[in-house]
Amino acid sequence: MSPAAEPLLAKGKRNGSVTLIEHTGHVVTAIAAIAAALGLDAGTARKGAVLHDLGKAHPEFQKILGEDTYDFFERHKEDIPLRHEISSLLFLSVFDPASRGAIIEMIIGHHKSVKSLLTDGGAGLLDMVETYGDDAVFSRHAGDWETWSQRAIEILHYFGYPARNIPLAEARDNFDYVLAYCEEIEKGWSGWKGLLNAADHMASALTVKTGEQVKTIFRVPALSFFTGDNRKSSLYPLSAVDTGDERRHTLVTAPTGAGKTDFLMKRCSGRIFYVLPFQASINAMYKRLAEACPGDDVRLLHAASKIILGNTGVAEERIMQSMAGAAIKVLTPYQIAAIVFGSKGFEAIALDLMNNDVILDEIHSYSDTSMALIHEMIKMLKTLNCRVHIGTATMPGALRDELYKLLGGEKEVFKVALGQDELATFDRHTVHKLNNDDEAAEIIQQAVDRKLKLLIVVNRVNRAQEMYALIKEQYPEIPKMLIHSRYKRADRAALEAAIKERFDGTPGQCIVVATQVVEVSLDISFDCLITDAAPVDALIQRFGRVNRRRHARGIGMLKDVYIIKPPENAWDVKPYDKAVVERSFNGMPDGAVLHEADVQEMIDRVYPEVAIGTLSTYSIIDDEGIRIPKLQHYPKSVFLEMLEIESACAITASDEENYRKAPYDEKSKYEIPLANRTIYNKQFIKIGRVEAGSWPFIVPDECYNPETGLLIRSTSNFI
Repeated sequence: MSPAAEPLLAKGKRNGSVTLIEHTGHVVTAIAAIAAALGLDAGTARKGAVLHDLGKAHPEFQKILGEDTYDFFERHKEDIPLRHEISSLLFLSVFDPASRGAIIEMIIGHHKSVKSLLTDGGAGLLDMVETYGDDAVFSRHAGDWETWSQRAIEILHYFGYPARNIPLAEARDNFDYVLAYCEEIEKGWSGWKGLLNAADHMASALTVKTGEQVKTIFRVPALSFFTGDNRKSSLYPLSAVDTGDERRHTLVTAPTGAGKTDFLMKRCSGRIFYVLPFQASINAMYKRLAEACPGDDVRLLHAASKIILGNTGVAEERIMQSMAGAAIKVLTPYQIAAIVFGSKGFEAIALDLMNNDVILDEIHSYSDTSMALIHEMIKMLKTLNCRVHIGTATMPGALRDELYKLLGGEKEVFKVALGQDELATFDRHTVHKLNNDDEAAEIIQQAVDRKLKLLIVVNRVNRAQEMYALIKEQYPEIPKMLIHSRYKRADRAALEAAIKERFDGTPGQCIVVATQVVEVSLDISFDCLITDAAPVDALIQRFGRVNRRRHARGIGMLKDVYIIKPPENAWDVKPYDKAVVERSFNGMPDGAVLHEADVQEMIDRVYPEVAIGTLSTYSIIDDEGIRIPKLQHYPKSVFLEMLEIESACAITASDEENYRKAPYDEKSKYEIPLANRTIYNKQFIKIGRVEAGSWPFIVPDECYNPETGLLIRSTSNFI
């Protein structure tokens, strides 16, 4: 067989050498199922799927895929970039004029924004025409037209489109038509682009399994577990509240243990997106919902979701986690932040969310940026016709009023809160204030003598590591554990599982040292807490890890929580605002019961008003609607920088070879998540970087220990 007769490829060697016919067939299967579920025209969708990668028949692109040695940076130093989606649309006239607009929207921007936003240059169609001229861009993408267009036409024949050969002049007409369409595109977002992206992502990941998997997507979950009479109990006041109110949205304020999860789930009527603030909290909720809805497609979405699934032995297509169509998807706000910032792929996320239920459970945080994200997210969710259900135990009144108004007020929002008598049954803690770490050391000793389960929460990872080392030295015989954010993802998942297995409901004492990661995640009940001073909402969440189990005999039982006075140096209070921490500390009782009925007033004193911040500058939505043109998106770095989320990562030197060799969906288990600012810390020792996967920095092996995590620098003693 001559080289010319070799099958055309859609994926190179590193991605399985999948042929163009095979990949296109998988995308056709996926897009048919997704379009049917979403009520989009299946015939038009199929045309876009068949055409989307046809430009890969271009001989230069086939050479790249065949050799699998493509160097993007070297090749683009001199050449006009080769975008296969532009070559694909040179065949646009094969299809009827009525469907051409939708086909263009599906294809032209499915990898690149047609025009870069915020930056100069770029590889989108409008960028290249502006830089090189339309004649040069067309010539680049037509190439040896008479030769390769014949093979592309054969692909169209294979999928049932009896296309004739297209002369070069007609290909140019198609190019000009696409260019004019993109130049005149209106503001908004393209559901057609989202559809193709969702189908392409699914087909690329699942390949031959696509046909089987699409049978289970876009089904509304069965919520009988939450709606049954056996879920009603006087211990959980919200279980007695009728959830049948016809208003679209929900705002419920109640303490931990009042039955918020059941209440919010019962308010849902479509597919559900359950949003929680931290990785560990969504791990626990995923397990809970997967057990409650065993017949439904329940997925977990974050960087370590595959690891969590692996550790729990859940039989599921792990690669499906991020894809469209789950009955229930458990995730953090950052997994859907793209709909606010308009970053790559936001159209597929928006299409998945549209017309469904979104539960926002304790996701508020009181920095201006985080508050602005929630505000803008709710605006976008309303635009997508979502039903929004907010649950909270610690929301400032000013913020609650703002969100209530944003959702439509009394006409649109079912607002629920517990009465004073009900709140009184949730009094569980006696609060004590400590002046310094020396007094904290005395409380630790008392807890050890009393054989209590002790939780110690500090605000910074380095402080947690130092303290754990001292406790390990002073109390070698007591079971203990450290947990924070700077572990390899696989080690972190194992620690979360081990804490619950070893310490929850088992007799005997223990000491767990942790950072903020436990605030809404660690579902075990401790006997005593020592904590660094923190904002009032964080303190209340930390208190919730003590005396957690609600039962008839336990109502009225009080356990001790201790708060260490905030340090004088503002830097030592980080990551929190010093003034907020001091107001929170001063507002807490000392040697007295924390009454649940007083919590709201305490929160409102600390946060008398809530600033939304300046995020609206970067949001793609304003009072008039979406304010960027269709087929364009912002670079992902915009929201990574704005939110300062853990977008960087590291691996240890000994893991480098395994990381390079691991399949893409297995690389994450070696990664140690880091905030972007950490990589600029002069105490962060890095010896290289891997140009694969998430491009992790390499750190010396001696900087990492599975028990204590990544050590960036030494700190002063805690005790």
